[in-house]
Amino acid sequence: MSTGAWAPVHIDKGSNMNWKTGFVLSLLLLLVVFVVQNYEVVELRFLIWSVQVSRAIVLFLSVLIGIVIGWLLTHMSKKS
Repeated sequence: MSTGAWAPVHIDKGSNMNWKTGFVLSLLLLLVVFVVQNYEVVELRFLIWSVQVSRAIVLFLSVLIGIVIGWLLTHMSKKS
């Protein structure tokens, strides 16, 4: 066993960590990096309203709204 601070992690083939867990952990790491790099507060103005929020929240909500609109348009066109 290494006495250093950075000892390698050994995962045997019988462990519960599979590719899905690794993928989710990678996405969480990317999310944390994204939030840390976009933490600064920006001002949003729309008509008479003005609000100050984190840039990461603005970007996340924009992507979420785009996903919802795309999903709705896809499902509406399938019903026609």
